[in-house]
Amino acid sequence: MYVCICKGVTEGALREAVYQGADRMRDLKACLGVTEQCGLCACHAKQVLDETLSQKSQLQNFIPQSTCMCETAA
Repeated sequence: MYVCICKGVTEGALREAVYQGADRMRDLKACLGVTEQCGLCACHAKQVLDETLSQKSQLQNFIPQSTCMCETAA
């Protein structure tokens, strides 16, 4: 679904940007251009940002810190 019609930015693009490291609206504006023109997308973009950051945080909690199977005790 399109979030920003002015720049043609979709929810998927917003989520991908968050998974690539964007963690503030300022970051989304810089990399995708959301909120630069009419600003009507700001509330929905912020909602997508918050939801995706929460999901990203939950996923990181499930991934073990050390998954390398090559580590051996000497």
